[in-house]
Amino acid sequence: MERDTADETALELLVHGVGGTTPEAMLGDPRTVRVSGDDTAAVYRRADDADAEQRPDDYRGKPVPEAYVWCNLTSGNGSRALWLLLLPFMVVNLAHWMRPNAHRRTRTVRAYGLLVRLVGLSLTVLLVAAACEVALDLVAWQCAGTHACAEGRSWLGFLAVDAHGHGGWWSQPGRRLALAAAVPAALVGLLWYLSHRTWGAYESQQPLPHQPDPEEEAPTNALGRPGFWYGRRLVARLRAAHTAAGLLTVAAAVGTSAARFDRGSGGPVLLDVLGRILDGALVVGTGIVVWVVCRRGRSENIVDRTLDRTLVRLLPAAALALLLLTFLYAGWSRPEWRSHGRLPGDATFGGIVLVQGAVVVALAVVAHAIHHRARDSRAALRGLGGPATAMLACALGGVMSGGVSQRVADWLDGSGTPGADGTIDGPPVLLSWQASVIPPLLIVVAVVCAVLARRTIRLKRRETAAVATDYPGEPEDAARTSRIAGTRARAALTDQAPMIIGAVSTVTLLLGAGALIGAWATHQVPGEAAQGAYDIVEGAAQTAQAMGSWLIGLGFILFVTWGRRAYRDASARRTIGILWDVGTFWPRAAHPFAPPCYAERAVPDLTWRMATWTRATGGRLVLSGHSQGSVLAAAAAWQLHPTVRRRVALLTYGSPLERLYGRWFPAHFGPAALGALHRQVDCWRNLHRTTDPIGGPVRLPGEDGPQVDHPALKDPLAYGRTEQHPLPAPILGHSDYQADPVFAEERARLLARLRPEVPGPRPDGEPAAPQGSSGRSSS
Repeated sequence: MERDTADETALELLVHGVGGTTPEAMLGDPRTVRVSGDDTAAVYRRADDADAEQRPDDYRGKPVPEAYVWCNLTSGNGSRALWLLLLPFMVVNLAHWMRPNAHRRTRTVRAYGLLVRLVGLSLTVLLVAAACEVALDLVAWQCAGTHACAEGRSWLGFLAVDAHGHGGWWSQPGRRLALAAAVPAALVGLLWYLSHRTWGAYESQQPLPHQPDPEEEAPTNALGRPGFWYGRRLVARLRAAHTAAGLLTVAAAVGTSAARFDRGSGGPVLLDVLGRILDGALVVGTGIVVWVVCRRGRSENIVDRTLDRTLVRLLPAAALALLLLTFLYAGWSRPEWRSHGRLPGDATFGGIVLVQGAVVVALAVVAHAIHHRARDSRAALRGLGGPATAMLACALGGVMSGGVSQRVADWLDGSGTPGADGTIDGPPVLLSWQASVIPPLLIVVAVVCAVLARRTIRLKRRETAAVATDYPGEPEDAARTSRIAGTRARAALTDQAPMIIGAVSTVTLLLGAGALIGAWATHQVPGEAAQGAYDIVEGAAQTAQAMGSWLIGLGFILFVTWGRRAYRDASARRTIGILWDVGTFWPRAAHPFAPPCYAERAVPDLTWRMATWTRATGGRLVLSGHSQGSVLAAAAAWQLHPTVRRRVALLTYGSPLERLYGRWFPAHFGPAALGALHRQVDCWRNLHRTTDPIGGPVRLPGEDGPQVDHPALKDPLAYGRTEQHPLPAPILGHSDYQADPVFAEERARLLARLRPEVPGPRPDGEPAAPQGSSGRSSS
């Protein structure tokens, strides 16, 4: 039987993993051409393969290789380094997608998403409150209002008061606060702008049009729903709500201080009334913002192009108008008003911490209830991965806000000890308590690391014996065996990540609660609060306070240095890009100011490419994904129409689909989801190594497991020097899977499976397809 030329055409679509690469490296050829795409993400071919469709006879028995390069989505220009400031927002967005698996959408599932969105809202308020603490409290209120601090700082001259408490027009506290509030207000505007701009650059891609298919079943996995990778409506609503929340936070920092003075000074009745109206408007605005955040979650069953234009425009505009009116109210002349002490930051930051802790605990209760209904033994922390991650997001926000406040306070206070020698009082007491719990937390981390190190040493001893079994007949080389066994043992540390995250999150929650209680009970920093206690207690408190302040300052300096280096150095930016590769795969569902979701560009790119190529040629297609590229490949396969998906073979290697995503995101990559993917594509083969710290087996239950997972590849390929490997073979770990001959063998088997006329070899234990079938099993 003579085959059509289209049936002979085969395509291998390569998708790289974390860290990115070049099309030349992926295709093994220095001469490449861009087939489709732009400078941000594109499909490339070797120059010799540019017209492969017109020369099918030249490609009999081998595929046409194409490379999809998406690394510029996460590590492109220098502005990506600024995304480090958005790290807490990214982490809380991850917590949204870590929901335990549930068979259907229930009230409990909706409650989980609502609680995560509230945690995200609290992080926005925390970030803006930290900016207000620096600009309003430390600079405008304390330093500009204290002659000893403002003296010698010419840039504060027009705001400052002299030694007798007198100054110019801007020196009145309300006017100083109103002017300084432009800084946090500008920060809110910048966040709004970045969210709006990145949506247009990354996430506004139209998904593949959904056409009715008589063989199509309702998608059991959310990643297969038409609207999963298009969340414009929710992002726009959340962006409006968070922008309004940030502006209301600034208005509260400025207006409540003036209103408190008006209520207690016996001043004009009009100002007192205006202050009370302002407080009421802030309460109403806060209620509206919370309602908007709680009102609606994601819409995934359809591509929802609806935009709540009135809400999206009116809510931030109303908050901005209220802020401007607050500036006018605070700037009203109050000659008797003097700034002293601190603004009421302890109550603000304490309230935020209390709300965050309560919501995280409620989130843990909801997650446990969901997990209890559909238990998954592989789920990280027994379904509590989301609450633990949300707790870490809150901790990151606290450390960043506290670090900035403490460093600015030390810079403004020449003595280095805020409050000494008549200088400023410094940041709120709670921030000092939070810094003081960092040393105990690091002790816990050190203990956990010691436990893991002990386990790794034990595992290395067991692997030492296994190496001899894997390379029989080889002359023993103790150093070589030790390196191989050590690499395997260290690679296994990835599976211990839930223990680390769980321990750190639990201790963070407990220490955070202790810091809040200590700050509210004593109203003093830890060193002062412990005076008069036992010597060991007083010494521990003073040591923790000093070390905490030093550590949080060091962390802030390293953070700024890392960001500055990444802005200037492309290689450092690519390293940070690895963090975004993992953290920004998921759409922005909990926080609109998180770094943009590159998958909302990459997944439509891949689905469009596969669908258009198979329609045009009718040919076979192997979707080949390495590392994070395998996650993109799986997500793209879920988005394909069933008729196209049956023409696709999936080859994954170094894949974290089960090891990371299946455990931490069980609702979307759990055993049921991956098992369904195996049944829906024509065939799937997964390669992994025991030396790989990221990739691993897919672990499908029953007979599906051996059909998908190839036995662990040897690494290194040769133990010692051989005829084929005269020089020592490297330990490859997570890289260069194509160097293993098994890779080409498995790719050839997948291509043979896809031939419509000739039944190709199937994975072990799977019966051959009947003549004339598409190669799929009857199940």
